[in-house]
Amino acid sequence: MSLAFTRRALLKTAAAGAAAAALSRRTAAQASGRVVVVGGGFGGATCARELKRKGLAVTLVEANAVYTACPFSNAVLAGLRPIETQQFNLDAVEKEGIAIIRQRAVRADPQARRVVLEDGSSQDYDRLVLSPGIDIRFDALPGYDEAAAGTMPHAWKAGEQTILLRRQLEAMDDGGTFVMVAPANPFRCPPGPYERASLIAHYFKTHKPRSKLLILDAKDSFSKQRLFQAAWQELYPGMIEWVSLSSGGKVIEVDAKTRTLVTDFGRHTGDVVNVIPPQRAGQIAQAGGAADRTGWCPIDPVTFESRLQPNVHVIGDASIAGGMPKSAFSANAQGKVCAAAVASLLRGEAPAEPKLINTCYSLVAPDYGISVAGVYNPRNGVLTDVEGAGGTSPVSAPPSFRAQEAVYAEAWFQTIAREVYG
Repeated sequence: MSLAFTRRALLKTAAAGAAAAALSRRTAAQASGRVVVVGGGFGGATCARELKRKGLAVTLVEANAVYTACPFSNAVLAGLRPIETQQFNLDAVEKEGIAIIRQRAVRADPQARRVVLEDGSSQDYDRLVLSPGIDIRFDALPGYDEAAAGTMPHAWKAGEQTILLRRQLEAMDDGGTFVMVAPANPFRCPPGPYERASLIAHYFKTHKPRSKLLILDAKDSFSKQRLFQAAWQELYPGMIEWVSLSSGGKVIEVDAKTRTLVTDFGRHTGDVVNVIPPQRAGQIAQAGGAADRTGWCPIDPVTFESRLQPNVHVIGDASIAGGMPKSAFSANAQGKVCAAAVASLLRGEAPAEPKLINTCYSLVAPDYGISVAGVYNPRNGVLTDVEGAGGTSPVSAPPSFRAQEAVYAEAWFQTIAREVYG
């Protein structure tokens, strides 16, 4: 992918946002209905704001007063930014006239069109949008439960776990071993484990140069693999070892007391162990009957309406979005498309077929960025890559190109954070 392509992808996204705003102005007086959005992350907060701009009565249910963003949280682990730069509140969302309920939604009743909250009260809706993110499947890996996460953090929900893992890295002796467990697909942020390994390697190279990293992976390939591995060879030779599924990388059991990881091929221990376990859609999606046996939520790719529950829409990481990955950029794009579809449905109109964009940046070092971009549209009932419309950073690129992509990565994060929470 060329640098020009990256710019074009971002410009297309900005244009799409402008078009959505124009559409909001044209339809604000026509749309009516009550919409409840559950989840104040990049998908839910975006969707709530877009719905309000279309003249709809919107209630946002979010238990946390502060949202800690996952994108760029790997840089916190590497000591490159404070956790506070990842934290946002919903003040700007509330100022737009969106009612915010700071409670946890525990159950959805699609037949009654009602969301039940943790205090026993409820909210009725005409349309419900679920953007609950992920839950960790503590039942999926023998030996790994919530207590074990206090010893071997997952840090796959940014916040306290991020801080815990950072402190463990700081306390580790030079010459120690950091072991990461990477899950099988699907999971939140497919390039995330490998960006994390890269930035922790940068921290080690700078502060603890005799330390090593071992990645035990339940897959035989991963997102941006050629780019990451070329960067590891260039920047961190001999420091990172990746063990694939076919080479015995799949962890089948853990022992938190001894920080031991068991595979079919042997046992591994680490001074610091980061277990990223399997995941599923957030609890409210399970309780509301929107998730299938996979743990994720099948949706109509045009409207993001659940294929299991009427008048319920699912966006972001919780959804089964075909070729579109689980990322903050995806959630933001899906929130806009879902809002437009909900407004159309409440007007009794057929929603327009969408085209969605995802751009994902990863940092390999503070001045070394790589990216992948894709364009997706509905085809045969799923979101499918538009052939020839996406791409990745070139494998062979000069340092200036990598440095510029690192700048773009930071600019992307600041832009999306301002759009959603500013």
